[in-house]
Amino acid sequence: MTSTEALTSTEPAAPAGPLLVVEGAGPVTDLLHRDRARLRARLAASGAILLRGFDVGGADGLAAAVRALADEPLAYTEQSSPRSVIKGNVYTSTDYPPTAEIPLHNEMSYQAVWPLTLFFHCVRPPLTQGATPLAHVHAVHELIDPDVRAEFVRRGWMAVRTYGEDVGLRWRTAFGTDSRQEVERQCARGGLTPTWTGTDGLRTTAVRRAVHRHPVTGLPLWFNHVVIFHESSLPADVREVLLDAYGPDGLPNNSRYGDGGVIPDEVVEHLRACYRAVSVRFDYQEDDLLVVDNMAVAHGREPYTGPRRIAVAMAEPSELSGRSESSDPGAAR
Repeated sequence: MTSTEALTSTEPAAPAGPLLVVEGAGPVTDLLHRDRARLRARLAASGAILLRGFDVGGADGLAAAVRALADEPLAYTEQSSPRSVIKGNVYTSTDYPPTAEIPLHNEMSYQAVWPLTLFFHCVRPPLTQGATPLAHVHAVHELIDPDVRAEFVRRGWMAVRTYGEDVGLRWRTAFGTDSRQEVERQCARGGLTPTWTGTDGLRTTAVRRAVHRHPVTGLPLWFNHVVIFHESSLPADVREVLLDAYGPDGLPNNSRYGDGGVIPDEVVEHLRACYRAVSVRFDYQEDDLLVVDNMAVAHGREPYTGPRRIAVAMAEPSELSGRSESSDPGAAR
């Protein structure tokens, strides 16, 4: 296996990036079966591995690669963004317009259980941009103003989600059922408080930790959806229209402190700057397979031009890890 340094940083002073590039040829599943233990160790050390030059073999091949390195691909539940099923539990990446940027985040960190490992397969690269930026969330944690960290550790953060009748995802899509009783059962299992609104709307709230510890390394991690859910991450014109029409409690997603207090825009901008300062990017090539330790490394999406098509899969639910969250206030230091 060959390691390369085909990365550029988004900030001149950024530390070394969280990506190991492994180049080769032949079916990627052959590599994963043969070198599984070594690749798992390298993933734990680096946070992300880009497998380049290998033959993935479409949706079936991606699912087989997930099984070879991790476990069975997971279903996308309690979803927060639109995706399409390619086959089984292999999905498209977020179906947002090409002009939209997706802020750095850890997949499903607003849920009680999240995938530990992510897979991104480049079926067709974009013409320009369209990278999946990456950032070590331990490095993000260390850059955050200690007073800001301490406030989140003390108060937690709240994910507020609205499944409206005319805006955002519908609750039937997000929860995969037509039954309100089943939605309420899922909410109870996931620590969500549901409130039915209007004739067919739903609002949920969930109080989560902002700082977790890595289940293997024990490092404190800035692991949450505070930035991506916060209303300031919407385009300014969209934010204004939605707030005028629905108010802050009617936005599809929003972030608050765990006691319901408003998180100021300037706090979120500080968090956003910390992500930017340690993020790295690479340009996709056809058949690239990116594997990400979801607790160690946040990911996002650049705007792009051209026919970008990325297939994604997830594996290894965090409930199998006994150390996914930290109750140690020292994690804020």
